[in-house]
Amino acid sequence: MTSGGALVWARSDRPATMIVETASTESFSGARTLRGPVLTPATDGTGRLRLAGLEPGQVVHYRVTLEGENGARSEPVSGTFTTAPVREGDIRFQWSGDVVGQGWGINPDMGGLTIFSTMADRDPQFFIHSGDAIYADNPVEPTQEQNDGTLYRNITSPAKEQVAQTVDQFRGNYAYNLTDQHFRRFVGSVPQLVQWDDHEVVNNWFPGESLSGQGREGYTEMSVDALARNGRQAWQEWQPVEVGASDRLYRTISYGPLLDVFLLDMRSYKDPNPDAWSRGNANGLLGAEQTQWLIDGLRGSRATWKVVANDLPLSIVVGDKNTTPANGPKAMEAVAQGDDGDPLGREIAFARILSETKNVPNVVFLTADVHYTAAISYEPDRASFKDFSPFWEFVAGPLHAGAFPESPLDGTFGAEYEFVHAPTESNVSPAEGFQHFGEVAIDGRTKVLSVDLVDASGRTLYRKALEPAR
Repeated sequence: MTSGGALVWARSDRPATMIVETASTESFSGARTLRGPVLTPATDGTGRLRLAGLEPGQVVHYRVTLEGENGARSEPVSGTFTTAPVREGDIRFQWSGDVVGQGWGINPDMGGLTIFSTMADRDPQFFIHSGDAIYADNPVEPTQEQNDGTLYRNITSPAKEQVAQTVDQFRGNYAYNLTDQHFRRFVGSVPQLVQWDDHEVVNNWFPGESLSGQGREGYTEMSVDALARNGRQAWQEWQPVEVGASDRLYRTISYGPLLDVFLLDMRSYKDPNPDAWSRGNANGLLGAEQTQWLIDGLRGSRATWKVVANDLPLSIVVGDKNTTPANGPKAMEAVAQGDDGDPLGREIAFARILSETKNVPNVVFLTADVHYTAAISYEPDRASFKDFSPFWEFVAGPLHAGAFPESPLDGTFGAEYEFVHAPTESNVSPAEGFQHFGEVAIDGRTKVLSVDLVDASGRTLYRKALEPAR
């Protein structure tokens, strides 16, 4: 999604040419027709077409038809999106993550993944998917017991009967989510900016990791790099992302003069989880190149607001029991490790980022991952590392997964919870509540940025309005 176009994704169940029509009205009067790629089994029938030459800040109606080898055409599938603006105006977008996790699948008694219709009803201009779009490592059984002893019913599929290891099994996880009508409605009408996290491959993974000796049920492939290759192929095929020569997933999206979005990749360059306590780790989660890219991007941005989408939280302590050594400190999954002193491990790179961008105004961090929602303020006066300007991090999720109690905060950067909505028990099912998304609104006149933390029914649990620095 840009000021002049967007990427349209489709899938066919047989070889077919992707045809996309665009128009300014629902009647498709005066529609423009574009022929796209041939969708083949090589990419599991998926493909995308980059639309260009559209007007900025406009609602675009699109219609996708698939043309078979014999000229026969499918029924059309239509939707809408809004191109990015080039002038100041009101902006509203959403973010969250964590879909079909912990074995909680599409439940017919609940009506399916209804949170996606709740989100679509609010008509956001785009959605940041903060990762864990699938849970490749969490099979879905026909039933699963909830904390109160009652049974939760799942619609199942062959791909969700086991953990995903092959490309086809990873593909099947994405296909499962798309069987839900609410999910299809949302992705057909709301442009997505997609990140990936761990469950697109396997829980808490990092490059070079071996699953050998970890006791992970169902796995015969021990090489995480092999799993990541297969998982990434399926992710690129089944998500609305550009497929090109570059391996780089981190990127900047400019959404007019009021907003730049920086999408991080905190997985591909990640250092080993047991290294979280290192005193000489300058690269951490992002790697040297991405770290410098973020610093340069924030410092060079001319947008009023700079939103950093970090798929792992900055100060919430997230451990990794799978790779914790028998005799040593606890391995860590995210940035923090729970030591409130000087920056250690992955905090070292973020200390540099915060220090070198301390004169950049109006930076906000948005994350998911931890399966509860929260608002966290960061203040140098409370921190052991003080060379930064105050900022906020907001946490959303899960969209449809097990909900978990709040985790402690690391005090290195002066983090403090201002709001938390989380259960007191672990792995609370979607039927029991605690499913969340976040919504950001920027007022085109005042430039005030407001963040709402919202539950699955559409009820706003918390709101924070941030005045822009002038």
